[in-house]
Amino acid sequence: MFRFFYEIWEGLRIALRAIHAHKMRSFLTMLGIVIGIVTVTAMFTVINGLERGFERSMAMLGTNVLYVDKTPWFATPQDWMKFRNRPDIKADLADAIREQARYVEAVAPLVRTGRPVRYRDRALYGVFIQGSTPDITRIEDIDLTEGRWYNDFENRTARNVCIIGAEVAENLFPNERPLGKKIRVGGHRFEVIGVLARQGKFLGLFSFDEQIQMPFNTFKKLFGSRRSITIEVKASSAETLDLAEDEITGILRTVRKVDAMEESNFAINRQEAFRDQIGVIKGTIYAIGIFLTALALVVGGIGVMNIMFVTVKERTKEIGIRKAVGAKRRTILIQFLIEAVIVCVLAGLIGVALSAIVAAIINSFFTAYLSAGTVILAFSICVGVGVVFGLVPAWSAARAHPIEALRYE
Repeated sequence: MFRFFYEIWEGLRIALRAIHAHKMRSFLTMLGIVIGIVTVTAMFTVINGLERGFERSMAMLGTNVLYVDKTPWFATPQDWMKFRNRPDIKADLADAIREQARYVEAVAPLVRTGRPVRYRDRALYGVFIQGSTPDITRIEDIDLTEGRWYNDFENRTARNVCIIGAEVAENLFPNERPLGKKIRVGGHRFEVIGVLARQGKFLGLFSFDEQIQMPFNTFKKLFGSRRSITIEVKASSAETLDLAEDEITGILRTVRKVDAMEESNFAINRQEAFRDQIGVIKGTIYAIGIFLTALALVVGGIGVMNIMFVTVKERTKEIGIRKAVGAKRRTILIQFLIEAVIVCVLAGLIGVALSAIVAAIINSFFTAYLSAGTVILAFSICVGVGVVFGLVPAWSAARAHPIEALRYE
């Protein structure tokens, strides 16, 4: 066992000396492997980022939640005209669900728009504005860093109060506390009564921190009610989610007087629709990433094999001398195999370093996460490529006849 580890250590020293002696050649050999590692790690960082961002975003939106909308979330262009002619979803449907449903824990109507927000000489444009009832706190995972949520009285009397997102607070109030301050939302004065905790972006795209929450009736009073709304419904449990969906469907069809033979003129959306879309995106990324990775690694592996054959030829006399003084085939095989693996592992180091930079760039406008598992996978691939493409040259070196090798010029 000691002899085996000594051979590994000796092979490692020889390999590093050989790579150092031919730095440019070794670097050019690594390029294909580097490209392959950057491709595979970039693919997994995007997929990991998507999964982490999706789970975090879904947790913020609440669990066991159904969304009553005018149209399905992912409608085909062919069905769009049919869906747009449906009647709007109104707040009275939320009241009907709340009064009649047995498998429902909470119901909250949602209405949204975008408006500029101002405080003194500072302004933000296109801020996400949402109006709802206090029941929204029973559905979504809402956390405040300071202040409070609006109450039922403020909703019924349509008070001009609001809760602002973390980025809105930072941009409008960089040097003062926002609570109690008066801001203008779409030209209307509002009192800030709360600040939301930082939540990040939804799938790296839409920021939850650039929003303002206000009472539902306040929204209707100031920004109009002639629009379709969304109704969020939280089922009693995960086990009753399907029962709650069937129950809501029956209630809405009855309230809207939809005939038994007619198609429902509303849609009940679930978070699984997003999961399906994420699955499609992940599948596409996997397909493209695996193809490009395989292509780059095969090209890089062939380059490694070619250089190793050249190295074996250049060091044929050295091989002959080592075998003449008693070196075994195994020793020669391990020496050149280690050299091939070291070249690939060094390429992996460069590739992972570049991947960390790529992940940071992607994360600035989308979502990406470089995990320890991805790094381990990258180095495992490097070792595998080194073994597979270095085995044939190493075996040819191990099989060299010592007398013929010593005669080689």
